[in-house]
Amino acid sequence: MSGLVLKLAPKERVLINGAVIENGDRRSRVSIMTPDANILRLRDAIHPDEANTPVRRVCYAAQLILSGDSDPDSARLSLLRRIEELSQVFTDPDSRASLAEATDALIKDHHYKCLKALRKLLPREERLFAAHPQ
Repeated sequence: MSGLVLKLAPKERVLINGAVIENGDRRSRVSIMTPDANILRLRDAIHPDEANTPVRRVCYAAQLILSGDSDPDSARLSLLRRIEELSQVFTDPDSRASLAEATDALIKDHHYKCLKALRKLLPREERLFAAHPQ
């Protein structure tokens, strides 16, 4: 039986089904055998104060579902609307593919895959803001 393998750095923290787990003093590997476990590396997490752009806000909303702080059923429609709003701005083929992937994952309740697809848009958003400073 295969599962997700997490390779953790010393003292790295990860959130698994709402529980924060911290690695010890050495690198380690942890196998997650539960297929639908909600997992988030805390080094990749977006802090609430950092959710200050459209893409970051959508990523943060997906992250809240993963952390167990939002109910997936009640958050789904709102998140789908926000993804649709992003599709009005990100019209290039790669961005469209990421948004379609995020939508598909969200509909299938694969929240980590949704977040992963949305995070692909962060560098593009940064470039857009850099090109058009306010």
